[in-house]
Amino acid sequence: MTLSKKKLLLAVFISVLAFADSFDLLKKQNLWRSIGPFRGGRSTAVAGVLAQPNVFYFGATGGGVWKTYDSGLSWEPISDKDFTTGSVGAIAVADSDPNVVYVGMGEEAIRGNISYGDGMYKSTDAGKTWKKIGLTDTQQISRIRIHPKNPDLVYVAVEGHAWGPSEERGVFRSSDGGKTWKKILYKGPRAGAIDLTFDPSNANILYAATWEVWRNPWHLESGGPGTGIWKSTDGGDTWTDISHAPGLPQGVEGRIGLTVSPANPDRVWASVEAEDGGIFRSDNAGRTWTKTNESRNLRQRAWYNSRIYADPKNVD
Repeated sequence: MTLSKKKLLLAVFISVLAFADSFDLLKKQNLWRSIGPFRGGRSTAVAGVLAQPNVFYFGATGGGVWKTYDSGLSWEPISDKDFTTGSVGAIAVADSDPNVVYVGMGEEAIRGNISYGDGMYKSTDAGKTWKKIGLTDTQQISRIRIHPKNPDLVYVAVEGHAWGPSEERGVFRSSDGGKTWKKILYKGPRAGAIDLTFDPSNANILYAATWEVWRNPWHLESGGPGTGIWKSTDGGDTWTDISHAPGLPQGVEGRIGLTVSPANPDRVWASVEAEDGGIFRSDNAGRTWTKTNESRNLRQRAWYNSRIYADPKNVD
């Protein structure tokens, strides 16, 4: 071994030791803690239980649903015996009855190596047992929203087939706990619903984002006429297109994330993929918007990183 190679190896070894010492220090200061599970796969679906602050569910993109009772110190898989696919796209727990849990299958972040799902599952015993409840050809489900006072009234944002056209796309609603479903927002066979949220002060007011998207193994085509932001004030019976309200991008829009502030329901936030996109804020329930940030750091890999959440108490 030459002297230069020995010096290089010594430098690498010293760097590794320095990193290990720093990591040990961080662990001792309780700044880092793995909450596992180590083989559960990546996750784009998670839900907590309002009245049980230590209980959480997460759905792996290839490993089903997992549950913790101790804020992540330990996890257990709870879906293996009942589910027939493993990729989870969305989870929701009913605020009015924490025993009621809905799960939508199929990862919504459509990478080049995704797995598809087989519809909706429901548990009425906090995840001990599950029943399949339809929407079997949706493949990729992006959001589930449950009415805050009625666990049988549930809305599902369906992205649909990633690799080709499909009719089971858009927003679906069930008023009987998943026994039957009605498509209430549909923008064509290439545009699915990617986000969905309530006004926290009035569950009849909903905002939805649709996304026209096409995935090939080598390419993702994001955006088109089926993309947009929609608002309903009657529980989803009718919808108003607010995609190009004053202040929002006026050209082609791609993936969109939405959230409403519980501290002030007139404050709505949107993360918009577009040439002139970014983070947008409305202070009048979606009538007009102001761009607050256009950093590319917030828009890169938009098909993966477009979720946005409002703090429950701080309006800003």
